[in-house]
Amino acid sequence: MIDPVAQRSRSDELAAKVAFLRTPRAYPHAPASVEAIETNMAWVFLAGDRAYKLKKPVRYPFLDFSTRELRERDCAQEVRLNRRLAPGVYRGVVALLETADGSLALDADGAPPAGARVVDWLVRMRRLPEARMLDRAIAAGSVRTEDIDRVGRVLRAFYAGLAPAAIAPAAFLARFAREQGTTRELLMQMQERIDGGSVEQVLDRVDAAMHALADSLARRVTEGHVVEGHGDLRPEHVCLAEPVAIIDCLEFNLELRLVDPAEELVFLGLECELAGAAWVGPRLLAHCSGVIGEVSPALCAFYKAHRALVRARLALAHLHQPAAREAGKWAPLARRYLEAGAAALDGAGL
Repeated sequence: MIDPVAQRSRSDELAAKVAFLRTPRAYPHAPASVEAIETNMAWVFLAGDRAYKLKKPVRYPFLDFSTRELRERDCAQEVRLNRRLAPGVYRGVVALLETADGSLALDADGAPPAGARVVDWLVRMRRLPEARMLDRAIAAGSVRTEDIDRVGRVLRAFYAGLAPAAIAPAAFLARFAREQGTTRELLMQMQERIDGGSVEQVLDRVDAAMHALADSLARRVTEGHVVEGHGDLRPEHVCLAEPVAIIDCLEFNLELRLVDPAEELVFLGLECELAGAAWVGPRLLAHCSGVIGEVSPALCAFYKAHRALVRARLALAHLHQPAAREAGKWAPLARRYLEAGAAALDGAGL
């Protein structure tokens, strides 16, 4: 049972931290202004040429940030894992202090004043140019083939350097089944929100493809093609600056990072396609083909349809929140994902 007093106290503490971190005086480099961005799991503060991420004290089935110690551990994990694809971006972890007079301060130099105590932790990053993020560049029509080729070379080197994951084929297959079960439950509950006459049909087709391709999925494991990858490879996480930086991997859940690189690349391609750049995914797959092994069109189609349905589910899940941001956006977006999933299956004859 949730203790309402404790919950209110945590909410008040978080509000005080956010209010402090919104102010330029919070930062040793004295930025002219600070932009605060809220997500489901964190607050991100854009402060001049730097960015800081404060994790919310939340607990979900797939993560636990409910204590300061758990948030510190995850901050360190985020820095370690993201330095694989963005080594110059993730600068480290910094403590948020409460000083002897009760005020808040960032421990910029690792030498807290006497009487100060750590009340939270933040990830410190170099701020990336927003216009060069792949989603923004696609929207602006400024993505060039050479940009995607640079991304492809980074991902090819990344996947080539990863060891096969220690996962059994049965466990790999079970993950898809669990995800599909969760997706089916929510989509069927909310199918009327997306004019969902075809929702069950698409779900059934993905189920059938998963069973038909079970041997192919198992071989991806036994042949060493499942690795500890990024886990959330989306256009908004790819920066086309020089050098390319790929940020925001799923540091909080190892299972979600144990992926077939082909699945990650197909997922990135799906997101680029819905943003208006369908050519990006095939080009990235071609760049990485020599290191990820042979992947059949049918398996790629299954990966695309599976991820599309998961994304439709996550879009609709926003409507379960008491005060959903951009409430009118989610149902049409879910419909677009469903249509993309069905089209992928059509194209492969599944």
